Amino acid sequence: MDRTTTRPHGRRWLGGALALAVGSGLVLVGGAGTAQAADVNVAKNAGFESGLANWSCSAGSGAAVSSPVRTGAGALKATPAGLDNAKCVQTVAVKPNSTYTLSAWVQGGYAYLGASGTGTGSGSVSTWTPDSAAWKQLTTTFTTGASTTSVEIYTHGWYGTSPYVVDDVSVFGPDGGGGQDPDPVVPATPAGLAAGTVTSSSVALSWGAVSGATGYKVYRDGANPQVVTGTSTTITGLTADTAYQFQVAATNSAGESAKSAAVSARTAKVTNPGPGPAVPKHALTGYWQNFNNGATVQKLRDVQSQYDIIAVSFADSTTTPGQIVFNLDPAVGYASTADFKADIAAKKTAGKSVIISVGGEKGNVTINSDASATAFANSAYALMQEYGFNGVDIDLEHGINSTYLTKALRQLSAKAGSSMVLTMAPQTIDMQSTGTEYFKTALAVKDILTVVNMQYYNSGSMLGCDGKVYSQGSVDFLTALACIQIQGGLDPSQVGLGVPASTRGAGSGYVDPQVVKNALDCLTKLTGCGTFKPAQAWPAVRGAMTWSTNWDATAGNAWSNAVGPHVHNLP
Repeated sequence: MDRTTTRPHGRRWLGGALALAVGSGLVLVGGAGTAQAADVNVAKNAGFESGLANWSCSAGSGAAVSSPVRTGAGALKATPAGLDNAKCVQTVAVKPNSTYTLSAWVQGGYAYLGASGTGTGSGSVSTWTPDSAAWKQLTTTFTTGASTTSVEIYTHGWYGTSPYVVDDVSVFGPDGGGGQDPDPVVPATPAGLAAGTVTSSSVALSWGAVSGATGYKVYRDGANPQVVTGTSTTITGLTADTAYQFQVAATNSAGESAKSAAVSARTAKVTNPGPGPAVPKHALTGYWQNFNNGATVQKLRDVQSQYDIIAVSFADSTTTPGQIVFNLDPAVGYASTADFKADIAAKKTAGKSVIISVGGEKGNVTINSDASATAFANSAYALMQEYGFNGVDIDLEHGINSTYLTKALRQLSAKAGSSMVLTMAPQTIDMQSTGTEYFKTALAVKDILTVVNMQYYNSGSMLGCDGKVYSQGSVDFLTALACIQIQGGLDPSQVGLGVPASTRGAGSGYVDPQVVKNALDCLTKLTGCGTFKPAQAWPAVRGAMTWSTNWDATAGNAWSNAVGPHVHNLP
């Protein structure tokens, strides 16, 4: 969502840049070559167990981290910024006229892996992958020239995108005279095993990293080891109100350490989660601006009564990853926080849901670990208790990690119960396929998800569920993209149409309210369609959303006056 009137189209430009890169030959190379008996890994500190030794990163963009790691206790995290793409390099000793297989495991933002100065062909090889929440291996090969004795290997990200993480680099081939890192020894016993969040069926565990370890085995009551690569995990499938003992051992190719001291944890009792969300079958959602960007400044009491869900925009991040707070902006005119809380209570008494929105164009809340997931859940629940919010809206526009965001939302749901309202506002690119992080998150929390109000604006053309390209600003654009979400696994009741309330509400994508009404009729009744017509009607489609109630008020509430009654009269 825009705190300003418009948002740069950086993500669309990036997609074009990557498409050009693919067309130029930057493609994934599958598989590794056949290793000879004398082949070794000529990369040094390949697992970053010794920090950034042997590596150099541009503009101070790289750092050694202990989480996330694929194996061992360390990994490289590099952060692109401005005109720097966070390039990290190492010069390795190679043998002339020899073939090497270059590989690395990556996670996070866009990541490239390559080698330069090979002495053959163009002198360079490279491969890349778009952002990935899970570890993914990049692999390519190169052959050295007749007089080549060293090659520079490198990783880098892409301008303006999220940080990327690298671990377990390998340059496998003949020894060029530099040798290889020493063979591993059996790792030490892990320390610091502790139990974290418990539910009626799971226990979260964490422990200290062990140097030289490539993995860990977590034992439950001395048996049933679960193999993990990081230093935390959640043991699931447990019985409610039951005590368990856990131990962890470190492993690598040399063997397994002794088990750690045991830690005990008891699962929670099953409790009644309370009533379900009090959201109408067909609902209108509006974002309320906690800032002044030229739109009408409102108090919550001034928000048009047609809105069923009011998303307070936005929560703020803190220096603690995952943690959020809310700071009431003096620009909106409240005399005190107590007056704001009273307005929330009044809206709830009137049957409305008031939720806190997380993210927006400028908001960047990072949830990429168990600790940050817990920090998010705890802080979001604290805001719900303090202000009376009914739930949260996820509007993170700077990349998400579906694994940990799912954990965060489930922890929050466990605290708040089934009365929690959970909405999302992804961009169109985020919901083009079930493989994207946003779509994966939505499906992973489908049982607690209220509605996904995708932003059908600031987008450009996109594919519809029929494989055809549709232009922003049309009935077909709204219906064919909503179809993707339903065919991808969301319930029709979890799909809403998000559009700007006026031409000033977004950089592009405004449509006349009649277009929204036609699209809703097409989806629910197969009437009012454009060239695209769904194979069936979905009468349960939830409704529509707008950015923002303030821009709506600026235009005399024309949008909510037109779309609100239509939504509420859907079948």
